[in-house]
Formats: sequence, structure tokens, C-alpha cells
Amino acid sequence: MQEQAVMQYAGGIPVYCAFDEILDIERVQPNPQNPNQHSEEQIALLSKMIRVQGWRAPVTISTRSGLVVRGHGRLMAAQQAGCTQVPVDYQSYADEASELADLVADNRIAELAQMDAQMLADIFHNLSDIDLELTGFTQDALRDILVNPE
Repeated sequence: MQEQAVMQYAGGIPVYCAFDEILDIERVQPNPQNPNQHSEEQIALLSKMIRVQGWRAPVTISTRSGLVVRGHGRLMAAQQAGCTQVPVDYQSYADEASELADLVADNRIAELAQMDAQMLADIFHNLSDIDLELTGFTQDALRDILVNPE
């Protein structure tokens, strides 16, 4: 496997994604209107992914409100992992409605996708050198997919 060049670190974790700035985590403010709820299991998996794989996506902050628009789960995972900093991307919004629409869309769009179970099982069978939980699937879910792809 070819090593990727790390350009910077955020709280000791390599950053592989594009970002505008690395901020101290206490300066990053979640949006209190975020309707997406994150389970403890999801945050634990995401925290593991960030610690092992590094930052692959920044936390997006609105230049209008100064609040998180995308990446609430990543922020929570970073807090759980004891990160002191996070990479952030700044986005401009014309008004509150545009900002909130992007916040909701970010959560909703991924929910509309469907996975091909057989293709997923094939991928997992070919991933022998990696902890499969780094794909975001728990051991129980992985077992179900590998035994009974539908």
C-alpha cells in the first residue's frame, strides 16, 4: 500500500482532506437546530475511523452564523477521541434559509442511497488487510452481510 503524504495534523491526527483552517475544538460551535441525531455506536465507529484513517472530511462552518453546517458527527467523534483540534472548511450562505437547507440536505441525501448487498459483500471479502469496522459497519452487521448478502 502506498503511503500518502500528510501535509498537516489536527490535534495529532493526520489531515488528508482539503480544509481552510485547523481550529481548536472548543471554538467549533454545533448548530442547535441540527435535526440529525447520532447514536453512541455511530460516534464510536466514526471516532475509530478518524483515529485510524485520519481526517478524510473537514467540519463545515458557515461564515454567516459561525455554526457547524456539515460534520456534527465528525465533531462529536473528535471530542470522544480526545482531539484538541479539527480541520474546518468555511462556506458562505446568502441567508439562514440557505444555510439550514444545506444542513438538512447533508443529513438527508445519504439516507436516500441504497447499497448493493452483493457488491458490498464482494468488497468486504477483498479487504483482508484492514479492520472492517473502518468501513462504518459493526461486527454484527458485517457478519450478516458476509453470510447473507441479498
